[in-house]
Amino acid sequence: MPTRPPLRQLGLSTGKKARLHRILFRHGLGNGTAIFLPYDQGLEHGPRDFFVNPAAGDPAYITKLAVKGGFNGIALQIGLAEKFYWDYAGEVPLILKLNGKTEIPSDAEALSPVHASVADAVRLGADAVGYTMYVGTPAQEQDFAQYHQVREDAHHYGLPLIVWAYPRGSAIDSKGGKDSFYAVDYAARTASELGADIVKVNFPRPELRTAVRQEYARDFSTQEAIDAVVRSANRTYVLVSGGEKSGDEAMLEKARHAMEAGAVGLIFGRNIWQRSYDDSLAFVDRLKEVLAKYPAL
Repeated sequence: MPTRPPLRQLGLSTGKKARLHRILFRHGLGNGTAIFLPYDQGLEHGPRDFFVNPAAGDPAYITKLAVKGGFNGIALQIGLAEKFYWDYAGEVPLILKLNGKTEIPSDAEALSPVHASVADAVRLGADAVGYTMYVGTPAQEQDFAQYHQVREDAHHYGLPLIVWAYPRGSAIDSKGGKDSFYAVDYAARTASELGADIVKVNFPRPELRTAVRQEYARDFSTQEAIDAVVRSANRTYVLVSGGEKSGDEAMLEKARHAMEAGAVGLIFGRNIWQRSYDDSLAFVDRLKEVLAKYPAL
């Protein structure tokens, strides 16, 4: 079983190490693993994601859920962080998302514009910042340029930087698609190469092999694929995304594979809050049972 490197081996500044230690060891299970609650879908997907559980459209409901569920952090866009996080400031770590876009335009040339700063995160009491990087997009040069400034500011202020590394664009679509093992593995490596402290990836699907590079054009097991993704991230911690809501057993299996590979934890949104409040908390408890088996060494 691969193991996660300890914090002292990540090359973090004092501020980053202190904040990441607080996230991983003073919240959640407190054992060095993490489960985060992302709530940026209202911008990224629109209100449709809340139709199945209308209560989830209320940011106050989600923030309370993050606290009661004992999450290691909640990811919010700046407008919601300013209006709703103050009720529970200090009770659950805030990850301020610094960029985002709507789903209305095509993703053929995807770019997620920056609309908040690391200084905003400090002002709001955040323990980390998040940035969406579209790996493979034709707008890559502009994406990397704005990311460079975010990375510099995060280093200056001592906030851990979590990169949502998402393969996107017409070239990705023609090479296995955004969830292929090839694309996800490349995204994890890219985030690591460009200085992410933590990388958020979708779970790789090795069966998606149409027109991928030849090294990926053979049979890989699910475990082999996620093992390779975590290995590609090397000393950048990996969070595995839940994606669209799926069956509980499928999500628990995804969690087990991720943690067995050496991921630091999970970042599940729709699979948590697209159900009733009590069901959400019950499912979080089941996910924590998985995380409890993989404490930091």
